[in-house]
Amino acid sequence: MAQSKSPKTAKSRLGGLSKPRLLELLRQMLEIRYFEETVSDLLGKDLIKGASHLYAGEEAVAVGAISTLRDDDLITSTHRGHGHCHARGDSLARTSAEKQDHLNRMMAELCGRATGYCKGRGGSMHIADVEKGNLGATGIVGGNIPVATGAALAVKLRREERVVLCFFGDGASNTGNFHEALNLASTWSLPVVYVVENNLYGMSVPFTKASRLPDVAARVCAYDMPGRVVNGMDVLAVREAVSQAVQRAREGGGPSLVECKTYRWFGHSRSDPCAYRTREEEKQWKALDPIVAFKALLEKEGIATRDELQSVESRAAESLKTATDFALASPWPSPEGLYDDVYVIRSREPGEVEAERALRERIYRDPATRQIPYWQALNEALREEMDRDPAVFVMGEDVGLYGGAYGVTRGLFERYGAERVRDTPISEATIGGAAVGAAMAGTRPVAEIMYVDFTPLAMDQIANQGAKNRYMFGGKTRVPMVIRTEGGTGRSIAAHHSQSLEALWLHFPGIYVVMPATPYDAKGLLKTAIRDDNPVMFIEHKLLYKEKGPVPEGEYTIPLGVADVARTGKDVTVVAYSRMRYRALEAAALLSREGIEVEVIDPRTLKPLDLETIVASVRKTGRLVGVTEAYKTGSFL
Repeated sequence: MAQSKSPKTAKSRLGGLSKPRLLELLRQMLEIRYFEETVSDLLGKDLIKGASHLYAGEEAVAVGAISTLRDDDLITSTHRGHGHCHARGDSLARTSAEKQDHLNRMMAELCGRATGYCKGRGGSMHIADVEKGNLGATGIVGGNIPVATGAALAVKLRREERVVLCFFGDGASNTGNFHEALNLASTWSLPVVYVVENNLYGMSVPFTKASRLPDVAARVCAYDMPGRVVNGMDVLAVREAVSQAVQRAREGGGPSLVECKTYRWFGHSRSDPCAYRTREEEKQWKALDPIVAFKALLEKEGIATRDELQSVESRAAESLKTATDFALASPWPSPEGLYDDVYVIRSREPGEVEAERALRERIYRDPATRQIPYWQALNEALREEMDRDPAVFVMGEDVGLYGGAYGVTRGLFERYGAERVRDTPISEATIGGAAVGAAMAGTRPVAEIMYVDFTPLAMDQIANQGAKNRYMFGGKTRVPMVIRTEGGTGRSIAAHHSQSLEALWLHFPGIYVVMPATPYDAKGLLKTAIRDDNPVMFIEHKLLYKEKGPVPEGEYTIPLGVADVARTGKDVTVVAYSRMRYRALEAAALLSREGIEVEVIDPRTLKPLDLETIVASVRKTGRLVGVTEAYKTGSFL
């Protein structure tokens, strides 16, 4: 681990930056400080609702780190992310009017107004400015680390020279996401810089009580990654350290970690009385105020006069007043828009559903249609989509030469190589999170999690970071990813490998759930899922991989949300999906001998669900039976 270098002279530490550039760094820090103080005041007046985690005291980290970025670089942020959002957005604004508009929209977001960056839905903990490369903040400690890693993967796959900065606190370094993501980033040599804002406390717990090592940077030797500790109260020290790491990443050197020792002026949240900190400790750190120290340096070195510095301060204060007035005068979101932007809604082409139904009917009636197994149908779908779109890639455990858990990815590694068919460590959370980040950054990942039983290990990443962010970020993101997994019983492999957890994934808004039963459906629906702009949980059944059925040779897709009437009947409607489609058809054949005609409907996609077809059938038969392998309590049917 590399420690900070010997102190430089004040003049050399200015790094050759021009006077306007140095004053810009000061202005950004001042605006962050005034922003946080204003937010604290508005929280006290109940004009901002909910929790807010203030960044005051840590301004030098956000401003110093982000000052090293190019316009096309990316960042991910944390629940204490206002400083990151402001530094990034302000650095990309070209005029004073654009800079003011940026502050206006930030303050409006925290006030929950429709004019905010996320239409008031993100608020303090989930603010994002995706259009400016800020992939968003997360309310889950460490939740953004795999996302940043995935974004860096997309950058590498697209052969770009962009870099991702990932901000998080010392508390996040004790999460599994930290270790899984850093290991993956190092293994794949990804262009990401992890910036640890070590403010000494994870909520109320001192870092010294949460780690035997005093420095987070000491841990990264386990991943053969450079780690450096810097004074996080010194904007120029942060800038220098992060600049070196960014340059290394941009030149293909892989990831680095920069740990910035800093201190938050306020408590963990506004309701925190900070009883765990002594007043003497607070006094000592406030004597190191990064803004006061930077102003003193600029004046001492003759960069700016006291009057000039006061002018910068006055303009910053005025900008925050303008932003606050704008926010409080802005309208609240309309209740009519409550469900907008949960999904990217794709309009169906005229006749699309009818054409698919006609194709299905034709191939099932034509004895000349080739018969292939379920696994091969999935394999063909992957091959065709990877041929069609270079943004599509596959990753997961054993998907390479081994061909996946049931051979679905067989031959892909040989055809597309290690760049687009990536074996991952056994790290479900980071598989899920990397898929989210990669999808947000312009690719279309198909990530395999070997068993649906293991998907809860990635639940935060897939559900919180992936499925919800389009809504929370005001409809400005798209997360076109597929999580392929398999579930169900039948192989005598016990409780941790035999579950049917589709109902779990149906619960979360923002993600679709697809469960095809036939080879025909498996291929057509997987192709559609890969092309869709929403996260899709694609669940296969472990006993269906060898099941053969008719699959046409040519190109076809199946619309999501369209059920298949597998058998017509007049006496009772049976809704069954996945392997239970076959059991329902077997039962229907037996009941037909007794004069009972069963209509069997296979939804194929559980979300979106074709309620229209199901309701029409029940109106005809007057009876409904659901068949599922899942738990009795809380199952889909």
